[in-house]
Amino acid sequence: MKIKLTVALIILWQLGGPLQVKAQNTLSTLSGEPFQNITLEVSLKPFKKNDKAYIRAVAKEIFTQWHSLLRHTDTVSIMLWTSDGSEILDYKGQMSQPLEWSRYMGNPNTKHEVNAGPQELSIHERAYLYLENPPEFTYGDLKFIVQTLKEEGKIVTGKHIRVGETFDPGPEFAKSDFKYKKHREILGGSAMGHNSMVSCYAILNADSESYAGFPKGIPANTPFGTFLGRQSKHFLRDMGFDFLWLSNGFGFGVEGWSSTGAIFDGKQFDQKKLTATKNKTGDFWKFFRAECPDIQIQTRGTNLSTGADLARDGVDLRSIYKDKNILPPPNSPWAALDGDFGLEMAGYMSRMAELPDERYLFRFYTHDPWWLNSPWLDRYGREPHDIYLPLSVARINKKGEVKNPSHLSFLTIDDSYGNMPTQVPDEVTPHILKARYDAPTAPGPLVWVYPFDEYHDWAYKYKDRLPEIYYGDWLIRQAINNGLPLNTVISTGSFQSVIRDKPAFFKESVLVTIIPDPKSAQEKALIKFVEGGGKLIIYGPAGHAGKAFRDLLNLKNTTSLEGKFTLASSYPGDKMATSYPENIQHQALFSGGGIATTVENPEDKNTKVLAQMSQTGQTRDAVWVRELPAWQGGKVVYVRGTNSSKFTGGKLLTPDNPSEWFTGPLLLRYVLAEFGLNFTIEKDNPAVKNPVLTVSRSNNAFVFSGYNPHSTITNHFKLPQGAPLLLGLETRLKNSHSTYPMPTSWNRESRIFVEQKDGLISCKELHSGELGISKRYRVNGLQNATVRIYADDKTTAADFNAYLNTDYPWKKGKIAFKEGDPKLGKHFVVENITGSLVVSW
Repeated sequence: MKIKLTVALIILWQLGGPLQVKAQNTLSTLSGEPFQNITLEVSLKPFKKNDKAYIRAVAKEIFTQWHSLLRHTDTVSIMLWTSDGSEILDYKGQMSQPLEWSRYMGNPNTKHEVNAGPQELSIHERAYLYLENPPEFTYGDLKFIVQTLKEEGKIVTGKHIRVGETFDPGPEFAKSDFKYKKHREILGGSAMGHNSMVSCYAILNADSESYAGFPKGIPANTPFGTFLGRQSKHFLRDMGFDFLWLSNGFGFGVEGWSSTGAIFDGKQFDQKKLTATKNKTGDFWKFFRAECPDIQIQTRGTNLSTGADLARDGVDLRSIYKDKNILPPPNSPWAALDGDFGLEMAGYMSRMAELPDERYLFRFYTHDPWWLNSPWLDRYGREPHDIYLPLSVARINKKGEVKNPSHLSFLTIDDSYGNMPTQVPDEVTPHILKARYDAPTAPGPLVWVYPFDEYHDWAYKYKDRLPEIYYGDWLIRQAINNGLPLNTVISTGSFQSVIRDKPAFFKESVLVTIIPDPKSAQEKALIKFVEGGGKLIIYGPAGHAGKAFRDLLNLKNTTSLEGKFTLASSYPGDKMATSYPENIQHQALFSGGGIATTVENPEDKNTKVLAQMSQTGQTRDAVWVRELPAWQGGKVVYVRGTNSSKFTGGKLLTPDNPSEWFTGPLLLRYVLAEFGLNFTIEKDNPAVKNPVLTVSRSNNAFVFSGYNPHSTITNHFKLPQGAPLLLGLETRLKNSHSTYPMPTSWNRESRIFVEQKDGLISCKELHSGELGISKRYRVNGLQNATVRIYADDKTTAADFNAYLNTDYPWKKGKIAFKEGDPKLGKHFVVENITGSLVVSW
């Protein structure tokens, strides 16, 4: 009977019938929970014929291609890039109305006609039709496509299918007479040229034309939020859409892509505009929700971060998050374009530190249906670094629970020609699933305690702190771009709850945060944490520090300095034939003010200055460490921090030339050595870009992920546990560090650490070969070594085995082991090992 049932299920599957398997059952071995939702984003381009049978066949193929991934979710969504959002603005409530849709490659809203203009024009200066004769669609056809996607998706996957619509504020994707001819008064941002983006807080002029929500025309002075909300309500309901995506920063200020905005122009912060700007954005959400209260809103957000957005463009994320039917912004896809993974990671973590609820999204850039590129195949070069790095990020909530992304989205599953090559889902899916299987289950070695509430409070309470709010995220961005393995985040508010209820929760981690408010709950919590044995890095200016925290750091403030300095550091730094420069630029505008910090009591034997910055006979202490015997092993490092980048025009801050100026945020990686964490880089010279690295904890393993923009780099690793051995690889130990020259993208597990000065060592996984054993590893090349082994979370001493210089069938060579120091986490230790070690559990 069991065999017959199995055969019947196989036949049903081959015939294309719904094999309804709950996601909870398919993901029983995953870290954390299955995805709540996976979204496949797609334009209308794959529907190359306006034929019902053809449309149905394309819909079926969409779900079939991605089925091996879709089985790991509770709900499947399709997000249609129908047009540029003008299909909502233009909608008159008539199914026979012609639909202007995204049938272009390039920008169709320039002065040049589609398929016309001089040959030398780029696709940002004009557009082409993607087919010689693309099909014509009406709104009725769109409604049929939406319904067909739901029907075919249900048949293929057996899951609940949702379909969403998109609104973009810019000139991409489709021609828009509404934006660029009829109502140019709504334009404000300049991300794609002067006044090229719709401002969410624009006011419409009068318009006598009839619209679905305004059958008698648009009255003068109608807020754009009111118009979009009412039109969306009619359009989404009539077409059968289930949610609305607001694209490219819409609803988050007016300048979604730039490091400047309504408050910061690259030269100064205009504090007086902050409240009014916040209120304008808040009014958009209020007006929109008054007309369209129930639809779920999903958001792209900006390309930047919470603090930078607040200080430059008045984006008050805390206020926006009060809407509980909103999905917060995902990671930015721009790392694929500019390689700025520091900005992607810092922005992603800053926006998830606090959330409307527990849901958040990871988004991956597979194809671009408009701009003639398919990032997986070309920009990424089929390398999965932009999968493993952001998916190593963990969010800690106020209960002390590790939360991974609940939602997953792919931008997009079709390319600029409307093709859906199966190569892409076939190659991308295994990496997505591996990253999910290895998802964090505990805090990483570094935890960013993000000042989400402080930044939002300080922006309005103080008149001088916008530069500090702006600076903090940029410093972390540049530190991550220079190898700081920071990929766990918790808000200051949640930290206080966790440390109160679970005092030992961060015992294996170093916290990274800013100076708290005087006499605040956060100040008390951080002081108690350090005095109770905790490890802490503080960065940023100290002008508002209270006496208790200044005493903790042994810090005083003196005259502020800026400009060119000479840096003197006790750290040997990275290994290069040409060293980093000694000169460093500290610009007050981009570094939260000048540098004014020094050690209060230089005679304090528990304080050690690690770096100083000097100019014209004046010296400021830039980095120091303090550790008192009474702190039970607790230690605090202070890094004043220089943001070694500035605004020179364009969209983002430009880093200083590393061949001419020392990169200040490097010091955040260097000071990790004070906690036994050594991540050094061997490269030719300062101009070679540094790698991006994350270290996450999954089921008691250490999972290393990296992006090496230059494959000649060699990584040197040493942790308090010893030199980490990356599974499946060999390493040459140098001065007790494991060394690895790695490819552009890499992801490796490490459960074994070795204390040994030098030698060649390999770490390989073996087959079980023994009932009751699930894992077995062999380490070769040991010389009188101490080895620490991090078995999975559930393994006890009764389950663990260690063998020396033996082989299958494991009847001899068994050796003694002991449980390791709990300060280094749960692990087992074997000592004085020479030769070949095999461990199993």
